[in-house]
Amino acid sequence: VEPNATIREIRLMFHKFYPQWYPARQSIKLDPKGKSLKDEEILQHLPVGTTATLYFKDLGPQIGWTMVFLIEYTGPLFIYFLFYFRMPFVYGLDESFTSSPHPVVNLACICHSFHYIKRLIETVFVHRFSHGTMPLRNIVKNCLYYWGFAAWLAYYINHPLYTPPSYGKKQINFAVVMFLLCEAGNFSIHVALSDLRRKGSKTRKIPYPTKNPFTWLFIFVSCPNYTYEVGTWISFTIMTQCVPVGLFTFLCFVQMTIWAKDKHCTYLREFKDYPTLRMPIIPFLL
Repeated sequence: VEPNATIREIRLMFHKFYPQWYPARQSIKLDPKGKSLKDEEILQHLPVGTTATLYFKDLGPQIGWTMVFLIEYTGPLFIYFLFYFRMPFVYGLDESFTSSPHPVVNLACICHSFHYIKRLIETVFVHRFSHGTMPLRNIVKNCLYYWGFAAWLAYYINHPLYTPPSYGKKQINFAVVMFLLCEAGNFSIHVALSDLRRKGSKTRKIPYPTKNPFTWLFIFVSCPNYTYEVGTWISFTIMTQCVPVGLFTFLCFVQMTIWAKDKHCTYLREFKDYPTLRMPIIPFLL
Protein backbone atom coordinates (compact mmCIF):
# COMPACT_ATOMS: atom_id res chain seq x y z
CA VAL A 1 0.00 0.00 0.00
CA GLU A 2 1.37 3.41 -0.96
CA PRO A 3 1.90 5.93 1.91
CA ASN A 4 -0.49 8.40 0.26
CA ALA A 5 -3.29 5.84 -0.03
CA THR A 6 -6.62 6.81 1.49
CA ILE A 7 -8.67 4.52 3.70
CA ARG A 8 -11.26 4.30 0.93
CA GLU A 9 -8.61 2.99 -1.47
CA ILE A 10 -7.59 0.42 1.13
CA ARG A 11 -11.24 -0.62 1.51
CA LEU A 12 -11.49 -1.11 -2.26
CA MET A 13 -8.30 -3.18 -2.28
CA PHE A 14 -9.63 -5.29 0.58
CA HIS A 15 -12.90 -5.77 -1.31
CA LYS A 16 -10.95 -6.93 -4.38
CA PHE A 17 -9.40 -9.76 -2.35
CA TYR A 18 -12.56 -10.50 -0.33
CA PRO A 19 -15.59 -9.73 -2.56
CA GLN A 20 -18.13 -10.67 0.14
CA TRP A 21 -17.13 -7.59 2.17
CA TYR A 22 -17.98 -4.52 0.11
CA PRO A 23 -16.55 -1.13 1.30
CA ALA A 24 -19.69 0.03 3.13
CA ARG A 25 -19.64 -3.18 5.16
CA GLN A 26 -16.06 -2.68 6.35
CA SER A 27 -14.85 -1.01 9.53
CA ILE A 28 -11.10 -0.32 9.34
CA LYS A 29 -9.32 0.64 12.57
CA LEU A 30 -5.80 1.25 13.86
CA ASP A 31 -6.78 -0.35 17.16
CA PRO A 32 -9.39 -3.08 17.76
CA LYS A 33 -11.15 -0.89 20.36
CA GLY A 34 -10.61 2.40 18.53
CA LYS A 35 -12.82 4.39 16.18
CA SER A 36 -13.39 3.40 12.58
CA LEU A 37 -11.18 5.36 10.18
CA LYS A 38 -12.86 7.71 7.70
CA ASP A 39 -12.65 7.18 3.94
CA GLU A 40 -10.78 10.44 3.31
CA GLU A 41 -8.01 9.82 5.87
CA ILE A 42 -4.56 9.27 4.38
CA LEU A 43 -2.34 6.49 5.66
CA GLN A 44 0.84 8.54 6.05
CA HIS A 45 -1.03 11.15 8.12
CA LEU A 46 -2.06 8.54 10.68
CA PRO A 47 0.07 7.73 13.75
CA VAL A 48 1.88 4.80 12.10
CA GLY A 49 5.46 4.08 11.14
CA THR A 50 6.82 2.52 7.95
CA THR A 51 4.58 -0.48 8.64
CA ALA A 52 1.04 -0.48 9.98
CA THR A 53 -1.47 -3.04 11.18
CA LEU A 54 -5.09 -2.29 10.32
CA TYR A 55 -7.97 -4.12 11.99
CA PHE A 56 -11.04 -5.13 10.04
CA LYS A 57 -14.56 -5.61 11.41
CA ASP A 58 -17.58 -6.80 9.46
CA LEU A 59 -20.42 -4.30 9.99
CA GLY A 60 -22.97 -6.69 8.54
CA PRO A 61 -25.34 -6.13 5.59
CA GLN A 62 -25.91 -2.45 4.83
CA ILE A 63 -28.77 -0.42 3.37
CA GLY A 64 -28.57 3.05 1.80
CA TRP A 65 -29.95 5.98 3.82
CA THR A 66 -32.26 7.04 1.01
CA MET A 67 -33.90 3.61 1.04
CA VAL A 68 -34.00 3.68 4.87
CA PHE A 69 -36.00 6.92 4.89
CA LEU A 70 -38.29 5.80 2.07
CA ILE A 71 -39.20 2.65 4.02
CA GLU A 72 -39.58 4.46 7.34
CA TYR A 73 -41.83 7.21 5.95
CA THR A 74 -43.94 5.22 3.49
CA GLY A 75 -45.19 2.93 6.26
CA PRO A 76 -46.91 5.60 8.42
CA LEU A 77 -48.46 7.16 5.33
CA PHE A 78 -50.36 4.00 4.37
CA ILE A 79 -50.89 2.64 7.90
CA TYR A 80 -52.78 5.81 8.84
CA PHE A 81 -55.21 5.28 5.94
CA LEU A 82 -56.18 1.83 7.29
CA PHE A 83 -57.61 3.53 10.36
CA TYR A 84 -58.88 6.66 8.62
CA PHE A 85 -61.07 4.63 6.24
CA ARG A 86 -62.12 2.47 9.21
CA MET A 87 -61.47 -0.89 7.66
CA PRO A 88 -63.88 -3.51 9.12
CA PHE A 89 -61.01 -5.61 10.47
CA VAL A 90 -59.77 -2.60 12.50
CA TYR A 91 -62.84 -1.47 14.41
CA GLY A 92 -65.30 -4.20 13.46
CA LEU A 93 -67.97 -1.69 12.41
CA ASP A 94 -70.82 -1.79 9.96
CA GLU A 95 -71.15 0.59 7.00
CA SER A 96 -72.92 3.30 9.05
CA PHE A 97 -69.71 3.97 10.99
CA THR A 98 -67.26 4.20 8.10
CA SER A 99 -66.85 7.99 8.34
CA SER A 100 -66.36 10.44 11.20
CA PRO A 101 -68.79 13.29 11.98
CA HIS A 102 -65.89 15.48 13.17
CA PRO A 103 -64.13 17.60 10.48
CA VAL A 104 -60.92 17.65 12.56
CA VAL A 105 -60.48 13.93 11.84
CA ASN A 106 -60.30 14.66 8.10
CA LEU A 107 -57.99 17.59 8.74
CA ALA A 108 -55.69 15.43 10.88
CA CYS A 109 -55.44 12.87 8.08
CA ILE A 110 -54.54 15.61 5.56
CA CYS A 111 -51.86 17.05 7.87
CA HIS A 112 -50.39 13.65 8.75
CA SER A 113 -50.26 12.65 5.09
CA PHE A 114 -48.77 15.99 4.08
CA HIS A 115 -46.02 15.61 6.68
CA TYR A 116 -44.86 12.22 5.45
CA ILE A 117 -45.25 13.07 1.75
CA LYS A 118 -43.02 16.09 2.40
CA ARG A 119 -40.48 13.83 4.09
CA LEU A 120 -40.47 11.45 1.12
CA ILE A 121 -39.96 14.33 -1.33
CA GLU A 122 -37.10 15.69 0.80
CA THR A 123 -35.49 12.25 0.91
CA VAL A 124 -35.43 11.96 -2.86
CA PHE A 125 -34.73 15.55 -3.91
CA VAL A 126 -33.26 17.49 -0.98
CA HIS A 127 -31.30 15.46 1.58
CA ARG A 128 -27.59 14.80 1.17
CA PHE A 129 -26.30 12.18 3.55
CA SER A 130 -22.85 12.30 5.13
CA HIS A 131 -22.99 8.52 5.65
CA GLY A 132 -23.92 6.33 2.71
CA THR A 133 -25.38 3.33 4.52
CA MET A 134 -26.82 2.02 7.77
CA PRO A 135 -26.75 -1.56 9.17
CA LEU A 136 -29.72 -3.43 7.76
CA ARG A 137 -30.67 -4.76 11.22
CA ASN A 138 -31.45 -1.20 12.40
CA ILE A 139 -34.25 -0.77 9.87
CA VAL A 140 -36.46 -3.14 11.88
CA LYS A 141 -36.10 -1.04 15.05
CA ASN A 142 -36.70 2.22 13.18
CA CYS A 143 -39.78 0.88 11.41
CA LEU A 144 -41.26 -0.45 14.64
CA TYR A 145 -40.96 3.06 16.09
CA TYR A 146 -42.44 5.01 13.17
CA TRP A 147 -44.97 2.44 12.01
CA GLY A 148 -46.04 1.45 15.52
CA PHE A 149 -46.71 5.01 16.65
CA ALA A 150 -48.50 5.82 13.39
CA ALA A 151 -50.89 2.92 14.02
CA TRP A 152 -51.39 3.83 17.69
CA LEU A 153 -52.21 7.49 17.18
CA ALA A 154 -54.28 6.78 14.05
CA TYR A 155 -56.35 4.23 15.99
CA TYR A 156 -57.43 6.81 18.57
CA ILE A 157 -57.83 9.81 16.25
CA ASN A 158 -60.11 7.83 13.91
CA HIS A 159 -61.93 5.86 16.61
CA PRO A 160 -65.75 6.15 16.55
CA LEU A 161 -65.67 7.43 20.15
CA TYR A 162 -63.08 10.13 19.42
CA THR A 163 -64.03 13.56 20.78
CA PRO A 164 -62.81 16.78 19.12
CA PRO A 165 -60.62 19.41 20.89
CA SER A 166 -62.11 21.22 23.89
CA TYR A 167 -61.90 24.73 22.39
CA GLY A 168 -63.32 23.77 19.02
CA LYS A 169 -62.45 25.66 15.84
CA LYS A 170 -60.24 28.25 17.57
CA GLN A 171 -57.93 25.53 18.88
CA ILE A 172 -57.95 23.66 15.56
CA ASN A 173 -57.29 26.76 13.43
CA PHE A 174 -54.44 27.88 15.67
CA ALA A 175 -52.90 24.40 15.45
CA VAL A 176 -53.21 24.29 11.64
CA VAL A 177 -51.45 27.65 11.23
CA MET A 178 -48.70 26.55 13.63
CA PHE A 179 -48.41 23.22 11.78
CA LEU A 180 -48.00 24.85 8.35
CA LEU A 181 -45.44 27.37 9.63
CA CYS A 182 -43.35 24.63 11.24
CA GLU A 183 -43.52 22.46 8.12
CA ALA A 184 -42.40 25.41 5.98
CA GLY A 185 -39.59 26.12 8.45
CA ASN A 186 -38.45 22.51 8.52
CA PHE A 187 -38.36 22.34 4.72
CA SER A 188 -36.47 25.65 4.49
CA ILE A 189 -33.79 24.43 6.90
CA HIS A 190 -33.36 21.17 4.99
CA VAL A 191 -32.90 23.09 1.74
CA ALA A 192 -30.39 25.44 3.39
CA LEU A 193 -28.39 22.49 4.77
CA SER A 194 -28.48 20.77 1.40
CA ASP A 195 -27.18 23.90 -0.37
CA LEU A 196 -24.32 24.00 2.13
CA ARG A 197 -22.81 20.78 0.82
CA ARG A 198 -22.03 19.82 -2.75
CA LYS A 199 -23.21 16.45 -3.98
CA GLY A 200 -20.78 13.75 -2.89
CA SER A 201 -18.92 16.08 -0.51
CA LYS A 202 -18.53 15.26 3.18
CA THR A 203 -17.05 18.61 4.14
CA ARG A 204 -18.86 20.15 7.11
CA LYS A 205 -19.56 23.90 7.13
CA ILE A 206 -21.17 26.26 9.61
CA PRO A 207 -24.81 26.86 8.59
CA TYR A 208 -25.89 30.51 8.62
CA PRO A 209 -29.25 32.26 8.07
CA THR A 210 -30.17 33.10 4.49
CA LYS A 211 -32.67 35.59 3.05
CA ASN A 212 -35.43 33.09 3.87
CA PRO A 213 -36.96 34.26 7.22
CA PHE A 214 -37.48 30.65 8.32
CA THR A 215 -33.70 30.15 8.39
CA TRP A 216 -33.19 33.05 10.82
CA LEU A 217 -33.62 30.52 13.62
CA PHE A 218 -29.99 29.59 12.88
CA ILE A 219 -29.11 32.74 14.86
CA PHE A 220 -30.24 31.03 18.06
CA VAL A 221 -29.99 27.25 17.55
CA SER A 222 -27.67 24.80 15.82
CA CYS A 223 -30.41 22.43 14.63
CA PRO A 224 -33.54 24.46 13.77
CA ASN A 225 -34.79 21.59 11.61
CA TYR A 226 -35.35 19.64 14.85
CA THR A 227 -36.92 22.69 16.49
CA TYR A 228 -39.43 22.98 13.65
CA GLU A 229 -40.01 19.21 13.65
CA VAL A 230 -40.92 19.23 17.33
CA GLY A 231 -43.14 22.28 16.68
CA THR A 232 -44.94 20.33 13.96
CA TRP A 233 -45.85 17.52 16.34
CA ILE A 234 -46.78 19.92 19.14
CA SER A 235 -49.25 21.58 16.76
CA PHE A 236 -50.58 18.16 15.71
CA THR A 237 -51.08 17.33 19.40
CA ILE A 238 -53.00 20.58 19.94
CA MET A 239 -55.06 19.94 16.81
CA THR A 240 -56.11 16.41 17.77
CA GLN A 241 -55.94 16.70 21.58
CA CYS A 242 -54.94 13.05 21.65
CA VAL A 243 -52.75 11.45 24.37
CA PRO A 244 -50.83 9.04 22.06
CA VAL A 245 -49.88 11.98 19.83
CA GLY A 246 -48.64 13.86 22.88
CA LEU A 247 -46.52 10.89 23.97
CA PHE A 248 -45.07 10.54 20.47
CA THR A 249 -44.26 14.27 20.48
CA PHE A 250 -42.49 13.97 23.83
CA LEU A 251 -40.37 11.03 22.65
CA CYS A 252 -39.55 12.93 19.43
CA PHE A 253 -38.40 15.87 21.51
CA VAL A 254 -36.17 13.68 23.70
CA GLN A 255 -34.58 11.91 20.73
CA MET A 256 -34.08 15.08 18.70
CA THR A 257 -32.58 16.86 21.70
CA ILE A 258 -29.98 14.08 21.93
CA TRP A 259 -29.21 14.39 18.21
CA ALA A 260 -29.09 18.20 18.42
CA LYS A 261 -26.69 18.14 21.36
CA ASP A 262 -24.39 15.74 19.50
CA LYS A 263 -24.37 17.96 16.40
CA HIS A 264 -23.88 21.09 18.50
CA CYS A 265 -20.85 19.54 20.24
CA THR A 266 -19.44 18.49 16.87
CA TYR A 267 -19.76 22.06 15.56
CA LEU A 268 -18.04 23.45 18.68
CA ARG A 269 -15.25 20.91 18.34
CA GLU A 270 -14.64 21.47 14.63
CA PHE A 271 -15.08 25.26 14.39
CA LYS A 272 -13.30 27.61 16.78
CA ASP A 273 -15.32 30.56 15.47
CA TYR A 274 -18.69 28.87 15.95
CA PRO A 275 -21.42 31.38 17.05
CA THR A 276 -21.54 31.43 20.86
CA LEU A 277 -25.20 32.53 21.04
CA ARG A 278 -26.50 29.26 19.64
CA MET A 279 -28.05 26.46 21.70
CA PRO A 280 -28.68 22.92 20.36
CA ILE A 281 -32.49 22.98 19.89
CA ILE A 282 -34.33 25.57 22.05
CA PRO A 283 -33.17 29.23 21.93
CA PHE A 284 -31.48 30.38 25.16
CA LEU A 285 -32.47 27.22 27.05
CA LEU A 286 -31.39 23.87 25.62
